Formats: sequence, C-alpha cells, structure tokens
Amino acid sequence: MITLYTSSSCSSCRKAKKWLDNNKIPYKEKNIIGIKLTRNDIINMLKYSENGFEDIISTRSKVFKESDIEPDNMKFSELANFIIDNPTILKRPIIINDQIMQTGYNKDEIRAFIPSELRNFSVCTEDCPECEYKDCVDKALARARDNNES
Repeated sequence: MITLYTSSSCSSCRKAKKWLDNNKIPYKEKNIIGIKLTRNDIINMLKYSENGFEDIISTRSKVFKESDIEPDNMKFSELANFIIDNPTILKRPIIINDQIMQTGYNKDEIRAFIPSELRNFSVCTEDCPECEYKDCVDKALARARDNNES
C-alpha cells in the first residue's frame, strides 16, 4: 500500500493525489499538518532514501531557514524529534510503498508506483476496434488490485 504524506496547501501534493486517483491506485494519505508524525513515519520515509535526511528535509522551508539546526551534526533521535515537532520542514509530497520513496511530484517518476502487473500489461490502443480503451485499463487495474489483495 502506498503512503502519501501531504499538506493541504501543497499544489504538488494535490497533483500526486490526482494522479493516483486517476490511475485508480490505492493509497493512504497522511496530512503532516493534521496528524502528529511518529518516529515510525520518519523511519518509513528514510527506509528507501538514498541520502538519508537530506532526501526528506526541505532546506528551502521557512522552518529550516529560521532555525539554527545542522542536520549533519545531529543525532538521529534529535533530528527525528525536530521533524516531529516541525513537520513543515519536510519536502512534499513524500510518496512511499514497500520498495521505493519519492519526494515531490514528477509526472514521469511517479509512474514507478504503477503496480508491476500493470507496467508489464499491454493494453489495447485507443483505436482498438474490439473495445473501449478506458474499459481495458479499468479491467486491468481491477485485476491487479484483486491479485494484490489475495
């Protein structure tokens, strides 16, 4: 299951949600402002990062600019607690599944969250005389979801 960390004021978050919805890919949304992040949330974000905290902290955020923190000189627990107390320091959206993590919205990179069953699925073309293209895609998505649930 995909976890999508968002904030309501973030246009990139809205784009990511719309893309997931349009592609009928199930996800669990966590609004970082509306909930209290946990240490497990932070660990989950870092699990698939390549550069640790650097991948999830926005150095352009107001919180980062106004604080005197130096992430490279902080212990894991100190930085995790700082993020929990100041969630707006995070890049957004943060999209995670059981294999990859992505920060921000990129229309090409987000395709990595299409289930593998569908990435390998050859749908008919829009000009297919046998069926409606959208119906083929909808059926393929339903089969992939059914396979994932079983």
